[in-house]
Amino acid sequence: MRKTLGALLSLAFSLSTLTAAAQEGRPGIDELKKSAVKVYLDCGSCDLEYIKTEITFVNYVRDRLEAQVHVLVTTQATGGGGIEYTLTFMGQNDFKDTKDVQKFFSTKTDTNDDVRRGLVKALKLGLMSYVGRTPIARRIAVDYARPENTGPGRDRWDSWVFSLTGSGHFSGEESYMSRMANASFSANRVTPKSKVRLGVSVDTEKQKYDIDGEVITGTRSSWDGSGIYVKSLGEHWSAGVFLEAKSSIYSNIDLGMSVAPAIEYNFFPYSQSTRRQLRALYTLTLNPVKYREATVFGKTRETLFKESLSVTLDLREKWGTASVSAEGSHHFHDFSKNRLDTFGIVNLRLYKGLSVFTFVGYSWIRDQLSLLGREPTFEEILLRLRELPTNSNYFVSVGFQFTFGSIFTNVINPRFGSSGGSSMSISIN
Repeated sequence: MRKTLGALLSLAFSLSTLTAAAQEGRPGIDELKKSAVKVYLDCGSCDLEYIKTEITFVNYVRDRLEAQVHVLVTTQATGGGGIEYTLTFMGQNDFKDTKDVQKFFSTKTDTNDDVRRGLVKALKLGLMSYVGRTPIARRIAVDYARPENTGPGRDRWDSWVFSLTGSGHFSGEESYMSRMANASFSANRVTPKSKVRLGVSVDTEKQKYDIDGEVITGTRSSWDGSGIYVKSLGEHWSAGVFLEAKSSIYSNIDLGMSVAPAIEYNFFPYSQSTRRQLRALYTLTLNPVKYREATVFGKTRETLFKESLSVTLDLREKWGTASVSAEGSHHFHDFSKNRLDTFGIVNLRLYKGLSVFTFVGYSWIRDQLSLLGREPTFEEILLRLRELPTNSNYFVSVGFQFTFGSIFTNVINPRFGSSGGSSMSISIN
């Protein structure tokens, strides 16, 4: 967690036992728990069981309408490869006049335990505005950690962050074999005034099928190098340029390069980006390309010039989340060579424990300029080694969730594994 002056405050909380409460003539623990603040924690990536174990002076409820405090946790990536967590505390019912915002910053090298400890500290700080108005407040103790006499050190990397990644996947059986490997390298520098992202990746895949003694094999590989430079132009405007070079057997591209200046307007201030964004991005692209084989238009190389406009809406509110985008583009040499991509994710909390969600995507495709000029082989079609002609593609997913019963979710029981998703695990990214 990034050390800031705000993180110098450390809070330690403790509740007295029932015996001590009785001796002091104060309310018993059961009575105190009844008066505790009801909290709805709206965070899909949080370790909820750890939080409930560490913060025991509130009541956790599963229905946001029953809560006195709705805690909405939103995230966005930082320039150093970490994550900025914004915790928005929204008072409801008895506490509708009280609001607060806390932030926690993780670094790329933080462990899962570092992150959940930092989130717990930020949650404790934000909850004090509400807990201080309940009888439990008299059981709260506050400590102050004296700051060290050291100032911030000089950043010898000048805000640059580098990352090297490699992975492989191997599987098979008597009649099937698959091998995949990829590697990537990135270099990023993000400051409040500008953003630079550079990256290169290499992918290769080989598959083999044995069908009644007939062996079918297929290989697909590609590489891609990209870069982006963005300059901040205030709370709503930004401008920059995209650069890319790539090669792909699947797309019939031996070498393709592109330079694309762009400008973006965000109707909401960028400072609110973790909660809401409405962005319009306009791009002009110059794209010289050399093909592996002659295309369906008889081209072995050409220089393309196109423009595109995309509009994206991202919202994260108490009623749920929504992300909707549409992007249209066309080539200047032939306006009939165009494309329109649409995408949407909506998750709505309709009433108490009832929520519905949908994922939808649809593309109208009229710009497949790199298609092979010959008929693909049987192996290329079967193993999807080559791009095939199409006018559209789509996907749809819909569902609902309905939860009912006790409104409280305070109890933790990790036996036979955890149902809340906080059981110990090891992951390698």
